[in-house]
Amino acid sequence: MPPSHSHSAGHSHGTDPDAPPPPPEVLARRRRAVQLMLFLLVPVGLATIVGLVVLWPSGETSAAQEAVEVQFPAGTTYADGRVVSVDPYDCSQPAGEGEVRELTCASVVVEVLEGEGAGEYEQLDLLPEVYAAGVEVGDVFVLTRDGGTEGGATYSFSDYERTTPMVLFAIFFAVVVAAVARLRGVAALLGLAFAFVVLLQFMLPGLLAGESPLLVTLVGSAAIMFAVLYLAHGFSARTTTALVGTLFGLALVAVLGEIGVRTARLTGLTSEETVQLQGYDPGLDFSGLVIAGIVVAGLGVLNDVTITQASAIWQLHEVDPAMGWGRLYRRGMTVGRDHIASTVYTVVFAYAGAALPLLLLFELYSRPAGITLTSSAVAEEVIRTLVGGVALVLAVPVTTAVGAFFATASGTETDAMSDDAMSDKGTPGRGLAALRSRLAR
Repeated sequence: MPPSHSHSAGHSHGTDPDAPPPPPEVLARRRRAVQLMLFLLVPVGLATIVGLVVLWPSGETSAAQEAVEVQFPAGTTYADGRVVSVDPYDCSQPAGEGEVRELTCASVVVEVLEGEGAGEYEQLDLLPEVYAAGVEVGDVFVLTRDGGTEGGATYSFSDYERTTPMVLFAIFFAVVVAAVARLRGVAALLGLAFAFVVLLQFMLPGLLAGESPLLVTLVGSAAIMFAVLYLAHGFSARTTTALVGTLFGLALVAVLGEIGVRTARLTGLTSEETVQLQGYDPGLDFSGLVIAGIVVAGLGVLNDVTITQASAIWQLHEVDPAMGWGRLYRRGMTVGRDHIASTVYTVVFAYAGAALPLLLLFELYSRPAGITLTSSAVAEEVIRTLVGGVALVLAVPVTTAVGAFFATASGTETDAMSDDAMSDKGTPGRGLAALRSRLAR
């Protein structure tokens, strides 16, 4: 005796292989929905692949890399060194008007742990800010070794060795994600790894090679979103809905960022890092790098907003399959407005946190607030926040409209059901297989 179903006959045909096929008009709507998905995404996917091929770095040394090689000769290497003794000493400096700024430096002896000088002992002088962070016997430093100096190699302090804590936190993060989100969490981690490959192998070398920052960033970001969304959330209409909304948001960020940067005349030379880059290669498009930064910064939040909104639409459709497009859109926007309100705060406070040292400096300056807010350093953050915020807000109604259309056009079934919903249908995954077979008709 076949298992009984609690669902009404009006929409049980999606999981019953013996049920009569849906009416021709329903099949026609589904075909149009699938065709529209393909019409939207296939050209974008092909353009992304072409862009990756055309813009992929040739491997030639860029002007910036050549300048760095001159500044840091080939004989410069890095090695770990363990502190075996610490000898603090006073290095106070005059602070003006008879005052003295009390500072403490340190002379340390380190044992070189690797490289050509492994086993040797070297004496180093540490600046007060390094010693103030806390230096004890047994600490491990990263040392810079200059092998090209006369009289033998010389060592200097480069940084603290942080490999162990960073690896442990990375493992802890991966374990927590996999334990809570299971296979979907593992897929998300794989997508994140792919994103870093694109960033490190395509986007950064492309930017240093002098390619258009806007084109490189858009192509790389689109490739990342295609992989990340489908890896983490599976190939479904829900994921496709989120992808359409995300790509729309990225395009909008690029357009508004271009307008904002050009009209506000943002040079991009507002930080120590960009000034240093200019010293290596003055020909880089630093205004374009501002736009590229805006696009990359919006990737994660756009992904979060669109996938959440798409999930809300498909879940609403699953609860009431008879809900029409207009009603489904209005219900989805009710959820979307709450999401917009919280996301706006997230974006603003994230940028404020990143620029906190800069804001503290401006708090010390005795300048009018209007002058401070329109200065190049603050204006860059303001434009970045506003452009990202507008794209995020507009991505919500676009994702909602696309999701409502796909959901209603697909009839009374959805391929974005939760595992519990699919298991209620009898055999897990049976509804998904049935919908795929229908879409193939």
